[in-house]
Parts: sequence; C-alpha cells; structure tokens
Amino acid sequence: MDPVPCYAANVRRAALALTSLYDAALAPHGLKVTQYSLLHAVKRHGRPNLTALAGATGLDRSTLGRNLRVLEAMGLVALAPGEDQRDRVAALTEAGRARLRAAAPAWTAAQHAVERVLGANAEQLTDLARRLAALPGGSEAA
Repeated sequence: MDPVPCYAANVRRAALALTSLYDAALAPHGLKVTQYSLLHAVKRHGRPNLTALAGATGLDRSTLGRNLRVLEAMGLVALAPGEDQRDRVAALTEAGRARLRAAAPAWTAAQHAVERVLGANAEQLTDLARRLAALPGGSEAA
C-alpha cells in the first residue's frame, strides 16, 4: 500500500481494516459491525425514535431506516409507530438481545486484537476518532 500524506485516505484505510476485522469476528453470529453497533445503540436508548437514534449513531435517517429494516427482517429489532404517525420507534426483540449477548465475546476479542496492535495508544485512537467525527460536516457516532 502506498504511503500517502492525506489524513482522509489514511483514516479511510484504517476504517476499512477495522471494519474487516470486526466483521470477520462477528460473522459467525450473522452480524456485521455496523449491525452490532446499531443493535447496541437501540439497547442503550431503550425504545428510541428514529430521530434520536440517528443523532446517537451519526447516521442519516434514510441510512438508519434501511439498516433498521434489515435488522427487523432478521427478527432482531421491532419497529413500531411513535407518538405521531410520521414517527417510528425501534426496540430490541428477545432474539436481538440474545444475538447481542452471543456476539459480545467475539466483539471483545476484536477489541483486544486492536489493543494488542496499538498498545498504550488504543485510548488515543478513540479520542482522535471522536474529535475527527466532530469536524464540521462529520458526524459523532456514539
């Protein structure tokens, strides 16, 4: 891989490598890291409406809706009407809670693999990623 000075290119390469690592770890559980993260976000927020969940995850509503419909088709999330007819809320199903519990050790193993590579710099990665996500035009994923 060519060494390049572009911050965006380097972060994108790192993101692709991390996504591949986590996806491989979670594959035996039928999840991708994006799905695992979204299931956790729904769990953290209880029965969030899609606006709140979009804000919490940094996803735009259309991407969030597509991702939630996939999880709904898998039986891991239930979508229901919210307080008004335009609003929808998401909640984990029992199968969703069970899948998260089953996949947690695989996610933890992926975390530890990254920590072994980064050593003492692992916490800095999280801090730097959050700072970059807060750049104007970026999103701050939870």
